[in-house]
Amino acid sequence: MIKEAEQFVKKRLKNDTSGHDWYHIDRVRKASLYICKQERKGNPFIIEMAALLHDIADVKLNASKEAGLHALDYFLQTQKIAAKDKQHILAVIESVSFNGGNGISPPATIEAKIVQDGDRLDAIGAIGIARTFAYGGSKGSMLYDPSIEIRENMSEIEYRHGKSTSIHHFYEKLLKLKDLLHTNTAKKIADERHQVMEFFLAEFYKEWNGTYEKYFN
Repeated sequence: MIKEAEQFVKKRLKNDTSGHDWYHIDRVRKASLYICKQERKGNPFIIEMAALLHDIADVKLNASKEAGLHALDYFLQTQKIAAKDKQHILAVIESVSFNGGNGISPPATIEAKIVQDGDRLDAIGAIGIARTFAYGGSKGSMLYDPSIEIRENMSEIEYRHGKSTSIHHFYEKLLKLKDLLHTNTAKKIADERHQVMEFFLAEFYKEWNGTYEKYFN
């Protein structure tokens, strides 16, 4: 089932240019399994399957949420998987998304917490920076506009469709993630990755504002 899930996901996401490609999926899978091993908690099979399939139904990658859910459910129906495991995998996947960070109940199981942590780790650090601009470019978002205010307390609709920029995304989501992680393993990894983003933003503003003196001091 793991091998078939791999092939299914590779086929579905082979042309993705938004930062949600197969390599993202594989990194989330590896991070989630590492967290599982370090924490000595969770069902590795549920964690791996949910990590592999977590973006199949994502509304960002489908014509609609219903279309994504249909594709995910169709694949799971082709597998000889126990009904309780199927429901557990779907519940984990449902809990992964950020969706603006508001009004979402905490993950109910350790498997859901681990996969959510694995996905969020891939949204921060050097890879997170690269994925932010890949996604922004794929959606036609501006690099930065200082006249736009940072959005707080967003609904899912506002988060998905409100006016923003790639730089604003750091404040609206990425810099918040370190404090939203569940496992000690993920928190330790996140500390350094969070610092990488802070350093990047500091450097970005120096260059944006034309701070040239630093090169001659």
